[in-house]
Amino acid sequence: MVPMNPPKPPEPQTPKTILVVDVGGSNVKLLLSNSTDRVKFPTGPRFTPRQLLAGIRKHAPDWEYDAISLGLPIPIVHDKPVREPNNLGRGWVKFDYRAAFGKPIKIINDAAMQALGSYEGGRMLFLGLGTGLGSAMVLDHVVVSLELGELCYSPRHSFEDMLGREGRKRLGQRRWEEALDSIVGILRMAFVTDYIVIGGGMARRVEHLPPGARLGDNRNAFVGGLRMWGLWAGRPDKQQRALVIR
Repeated sequence: MVPMNPPKPPEPQTPKTILVVDVGGSNVKLLLSNSTDRVKFPTGPRFTPRQLLAGIRKHAPDWEYDAISLGLPIPIVHDKPVREPNNLGRGWVKFDYRAAFGKPIKIINDAAMQALGSYEGGRMLFLGLGTGLGSAMVLDHVVVSLELGELCYSPRHSFEDMLGREGRKRLGQRRWEEALDSIVGILRMAFVTDYIVIGGGMARRVEHLPPGARLGDNRNAFVGGLRMWGLWAGRPDKQQRALVIR
């Protein structure tokens, strides 16, 4: 006979120490959950996952950790990359991350990881201005990775063409910010947002924030990496566990 009230399966154990790895088009940034020390090393258009592992071993050889949060600048579905990045080398889709790291690992889009760390409730849209354009939506504690950079701004240019690093060089500061104002206005209406957070390495270049937008902090990517495992400053936090990664 099946018992009327079968016991609930135990919740997965929260790792004690998390290595957060934030991979961007220009740099890799590392942080341990029990430390304030950060490490950074460069990427580039030919950067591969094997170079990522070699860089971690070189720049943080003595770091000890139980699990990994990995943010990558590509779409992620069910902890797996679904296409190669625009601004890095090849080999990211078929790479066996779990075997290579030898640790429990959770993989997420890098913009979604920073969005998760920036979230303060309600309907939030995150735009990451960097080498390209990252984007994610957080709605009632559910994180959804987006690829808004692929949308057309004009017959010749996408959102990413306008707002990424090369877009600023091509347009100049005034026209770049005009494009940002226009795109933020479109997205505020389309997603019915409570607020938009603008982060990424190029966010510091914004001199006048569009209406309804607030400036993010790149360090929030590390906060998001901890929240993926239900951690806040190294401690389990039930409220953070309610966040769902899509």
